[in-house]
Amino acid sequence: MSTYTVPLIINNKPHTAAETFSVHSPASGALLHNGSSASIEDTTTAILSAHTAFQTWKSHSPSKKRDIFLRASDLFTSRHDELASYMSEETGAAQGWVDFNLGLAADIIKDVAGRISSIQGSVPIIEEEGSSAMILREPYGVILAIAPWNAPYILGVRSVAYALAAGNTAILKASEFSPRCSWAICDVFHKAGLPAGVLNLIAHASSSAAKITAHLIAHPYIKKINFTGSTTVGKIIAEQAGRYLKPVLLELGGKGPAIIWEDADLGLAAQACIIGSFLHSGQICMSTEKIIVHANIMTEFEAEIKKAMAGLGEPFAHDASLLINKVGVEKNKRLVQDAVSKGATLLHGSLDGISADGSRIKPMIVKGTSKGMDLYHTESFGPTVSVIEFQDEAEALRLANDSDYGLNSAVFTRDLRRAFRLAKGIESGSVHINRMTIHDETSLPHGGMKASGYGRFGASGLDEWLRSKTITYDD
Repeated sequence: MSTYTVPLIINNKPHTAAETFSVHSPASGALLHNGSSASIEDTTTAILSAHTAFQTWKSHSPSKKRDIFLRASDLFTSRHDELASYMSEETGAAQGWVDFNLGLAADIIKDVAGRISSIQGSVPIIEEEGSSAMILREPYGVILAIAPWNAPYILGVRSVAYALAAGNTAILKASEFSPRCSWAICDVFHKAGLPAGVLNLIAHASSSAAKITAHLIAHPYIKKINFTGSTTVGKIIAEQAGRYLKPVLLELGGKGPAIIWEDADLGLAAQACIIGSFLHSGQICMSTEKIIVHANIMTEFEAEIKKAMAGLGEPFAHDASLLINKVGVEKNKRLVQDAVSKGATLLHGSLDGISADGSRIKPMIVKGTSKGMDLYHTESFGPTVSVIEFQDEAEALRLANDSDYGLNSAVFTRDLRRAFRLAKGIESGSVHINRMTIHDETSLPHGGMKASGYGRFGASGLDEWLRSKTITYDD
């Protein structure tokens, strides 16, 4: 019996490439299916298809676009079980994380549908009498969207929905770990009535990543790029785009700090930090990575942390331990080993908590992480979190900001004035007061600063995919 191959989608038609790559289950290591690995020729065909489709899609009426988006949202809901199985198999995600992904993806599409008719220009009054001007808001053209595997439906939908709604066409470049999830996104939009070529799907083997990505970025029909993923790869994409003066939206890594003030609700803070650290095995860019605790309550907070872990139970710890591959497991073990060798201690977990096949690692809470340790600076992207003590506000802010990253953060205190003061001082794209660091919804702009990237998804998403054109004329 032959193994199924996930096709590319070009001009709304499935296309099986000459070469393929294998996709394995993170849980068992078993072969799930193959993915089509696009060639340069396949990629060029997809670009030309999107460019041709742009000529008519940009003028599609808002009501027709809206109806397509609403049907797509409904399809995400009605095909829930099918799409859920793809994500569970390809990414090893627990059912709760899968359900959250599908629910929010449907909400994103529905929210964007309601924003389509809001696109408008302006008619400013200009200096010269007898003359007028208008400012148009126009789509760019073909957009390259590169989405990761860890939240494939949320991040995949987000990468294309806003751009399409603004009148652009798009090429979705799938992760080699989750090509069937990306295929499903495109299939949903096409079944909802999206015209041919408006959204094309490209995937490739990891060995082809450099040449395919470089070809996409360099092609003159690609007008803007968005990338969600690691800071290392984001820098490469930004550098390549810069050679051609192409704008980029980047949502990259994080080192999410959570400041726990001495008057905080410690039970609430502990539970939010534990879930924020270990949800989806810590494989979320917004995960809590540094818990910064006031010295006066450290002993009490440690007790609450242990209580929170016990309350969540072993099933949570077990689900949180599965990583996408063994590389992530080894990385987390190495980071914790380095920290412990330099004086840190383990409040929870053990360096021996790795499964026999090397795919799972139990959550670890490390106390006393400091500047000389790799864990202090490096995004673990796994079930590892640091607990660090501070004495006053100045030190709390210094510890929170002592990072290359600036995506998200949290503050726990009953004093709203202090909360706002700390929130203003933290260098991150979002600060959540008495809430966990993981927070994303359609009504809010989402993005980072520093090495966490630039540009915004979310509520300001349509503006990212429109550019202005000034027209002046004599009355």
